[in-house]
Amino acid sequence: MWLTSAALESAALVVLVLVLGPVLGLFDLRWWMLAPLVLLDVAYVAVVPAWRYRVHRWEVTDTAVYTQTGWWSRERRIAPMSRIQTVDWNQGPVERLFGLANVTVTTASAAGALSVAGLDRRTAEELVAELTVKADAVAGDAT
Repeated sequence: MWLTSAALESAALVVLVLVLGPVLGLFDLRWWMLAPLVLLDVAYVAVVPAWRYRVHRWEVTDTAVYTQTGWWSRERRIAPMSRIQTVDWNQGPVERLFGLANVTVTTASAAGALSVAGLDRRTAEELVAELTVKADAVAGDAT
């Protein structure tokens, strides 16, 4: 999923430069001007998905949800079960293509929701159900 997303993002950037550059008269496009952009895009597609896969982690315990995200800078987040307000799953077009889904755990934190991306759809649905039950069983006001 991440490889396909990175490839689509890179292709969109190249198309944007190819179309908007000459149309807006920003520059007279030559092949050698496009080569560095294509090389950067190829490097992005080759490195970023594997890097994200190695870094992104999540875990659910009886007391909290733990996530680790990021590839330039890493962020580790913990959401105690007593603070969980909502648990949702969603699928974008690329996720749907691969049968995957994303889970979002919303708390009252100013840092925003925790996300677990790229789960098998069934795993995502089971995680939502599990977190809903666990959060409901813990005493707390979810604020």
